[in-house]
Amino acid sequence: MRLHQFQLVVAFVALAGAATAIAAPPATQPAPMPDGPAELIVVNAKVWSPGRKDAADSFSVRAGRFIAVGSKSQVEARRGPNTKIIDAGGRRTLPGLIDAHLHLVSGGISLSQVSLRECRSRQEFIDVIKQRVAELRPGEWLVGRGWSTESWPDPTPLTRAWIDHHTPNNPVLLYRMDGHCALVNLAALNKAGFTRDQPPNPPGGVIDRLPDGMPTGILRESAIDLVARFVPEPKFEDRCAGALAAIREANRAGLTCVHSMGAWADVAALKKLRNDGKLSLRVALFLQDEYWPAGIRQIKTFDTPDDRLWIAGLKAYMDGSLGSRTALMSEPYDDQPTSSGVLSKTALARDRMAVNFEAAERAGLQAAVHAIGDEANRKLLDLYEELEQKTGARDRRPRVEHAQHLIPDDIPRFARLRVIASMQPYHKADDARYAERAIGRARCESSYAFRGLMEAGVHVAFGSDWPVVTLNPFQGVFVAVTGWTLTGNTWMTHQNVTLEQALTAYTAEGAYAVFRENELGRIEPGYRADFVLLQSDPFALKPEQLRDVTVAETYVGGTRVWPAE
Repeated sequence: MRLHQFQLVVAFVALAGAATAIAAPPATQPAPMPDGPAELIVVNAKVWSPGRKDAADSFSVRAGRFIAVGSKSQVEARRGPNTKIIDAGGRRTLPGLIDAHLHLVSGGISLSQVSLRECRSRQEFIDVIKQRVAELRPGEWLVGRGWSTESWPDPTPLTRAWIDHHTPNNPVLLYRMDGHCALVNLAALNKAGFTRDQPPNPPGGVIDRLPDGMPTGILRESAIDLVARFVPEPKFEDRCAGALAAIREANRAGLTCVHSMGAWADVAALKKLRNDGKLSLRVALFLQDEYWPAGIRQIKTFDTPDDRLWIAGLKAYMDGSLGSRTALMSEPYDDQPTSSGVLSKTALARDRMAVNFEAAERAGLQAAVHAIGDEANRKLLDLYEELEQKTGARDRRPRVEHAQHLIPDDIPRFARLRVIASMQPYHKADDARYAERAIGRARCESSYAFRGLMEAGVHVAFGSDWPVVTLNPFQGVFVAVTGWTLTGNTWMTHQNVTLEQALTAYTAEGAYAVFRENELGRIEPGYRADFVLLQSDPFALKPEQLRDVTVAETYVGGTRVWPAE
């Protein structure tokens, strides 16, 4: 998902203050178990934890950590006069789920914007826009997201002609579901100074035009910023409210930790929630910037991190998305044979990525780079290999965000270079509608290579990319296990994984992807007591029923956060 870049000064002022560290140091061993009686004991549970061989039905918690896991008799040895006892009623219990890639604050803000994901036809799309514009004052921006025409009865591409007549007094910016393409109306183009032949395509971006040179209203990649920079920035209080709404949704879905890709201004909002005791979620931040040395100077203003909020790394882009036909492919698109996609502005800048990676290396921060097309992934792996050759091998855990379409020979390179594949299973359900039309059957064979990567020994962490798709991790589990698509069929099932593999990718692997594998992602003594009780047992369900799994209760550090106590 592509995020509009917010002004840095907002975050800088809000974060002012001396800092003693940039990022929290990685945990090397589970913390020693605290002395004293248990504060919480959970009994009559069906405990599942990655790699655990012994059956367990009970566990105890003190000082926010698991102190015993096993049978009821084993854990009750730490029972005291004030210990709280919870009878799980035989419910399946998992470690707290980890979403390895989402956009927490912008996703929360989008909850109050117009949603177009449920539109199923041109007329439904127009009707939603007409209704929302009628609620606005003249001159007020209409911002929304989520459209995709691929499954409509008439998949004719959008143009501003659909909405110009209905929006003469309001500039409109509507992101496609993946955020890499947007529709704008004439009022927005006028506000940004567009003319028949100006501006030219910016580096890393495309302005779709009619034969006479007039913009169609479709902007791709960095071209979106030419209009988006005129949209008023969310106020600080709106950012805080959006973050809080997102956190509640995450807890409801069973998430106890997220890796949030976002803007610098997000940090101040999350800090306020943390300081106000409202951050009921562990948040590892990956801050997006084109030139990382400047960003790192700002990160140094971040105060000492803790187990609820820390800056894990920086994010950049290699390319765009398949749906927008801007993912960089090694061969042209089948349905657009004059194009192989778009290399990002950051990747186009000479030596920029190498400079970024070396700066992150010196600061002890992770690199997290968006790459979707097979050529974008190859180029990114080349850059990671060059970094290792230049600075030496160490446990740096560089990440590829999405890793959707791969050249088969590159799959073992992920393992050899110890690169983490941060993937979002539900994107497979979306993209299957048009992937073969875009790149052909043969190239799709190594797309969404969950199984291929895991079998090659790659650390694969699952996430959602919310608000691009649903926040619900069990929807992702369902797709990863079955290969289900939005058309109701299954697709590329040779890349399906087992239920245990999918849950591990949402727990232990998500912890590993931010150097927290000895602290999060398992129900084991010494680990932080993050866990969820489920309404139904996924291990007792048929694969097609996994989509219906819901969360009964979510706990972070032994405290229930959903439903809120």
